[in-house]
Amino acid sequence: MHFYPDERVALFIDGSNLYATAKTVGFDIDYKRLLGYFRKRARLIRAFYYTALLEDAEYSPIKPLIDWLGYNGYRVVTKPAKEFTDATGRRKVKGNMDIDLAIDAMQLAAELDHIVLFSGDGDFRSLVAAVQAKGRRVTVVSTLTTRPPMIADELRRQTDQFIDLADLRDEIGRDPSERRERPAPAPRESFEDFADI
Repeated sequence: MHFYPDERVALFIDGSNLYATAKTVGFDIDYKRLLGYFRKRARLIRAFYYTALLEDAEYSPIKPLIDWLGYNGYRVVTKPAKEFTDATGRRKVKGNMDIDLAIDAMQLAAELDHIVLFSGDGDFRSLVAAVQAKGRRVTVVSTLTTRPPMIADELRRQTDQFIDLADLRDEIGRDPSERRERPAPAPRESFEDFADI
């Protein structure tokens, strides 16, 4: 991984994409360690975290994280997610933050040397190309360790540098012992319940 100590860097985190990638790779992100990792390698100017939130939900499980990030060095960008029912009658949630992330990256590009994008979404290929056309370097963080890979091939080909999230586990992963112990759920039935069927 190539970073330079005097390089002005900003992180652009597609929250739902990073969450899904980390979950698939098998660890939780420690967002304090994530900032520390990049601060050691370059001049970290900004760290953005993008996520959509359900408007009407009384409690969102992501709310404590959003609050913590907002007070601990991240600029959190949210917008309301929309709930709808698809053609099969299933409830779906839509909350795409790609445009917000792309606009912020383009606006800030003139003040940066290097952009780090945490997403494997192929829709970001044109953003990466536009930032590169301004003479800025782009690193993309996602993973190839899954089948299929969570990074789109066209995005990986466009980026200047690719970092596999799995390779960052020891640097930015949350210590599993820090998780609160949760009791194991009681089994609903045992095999004995079906013995006479």
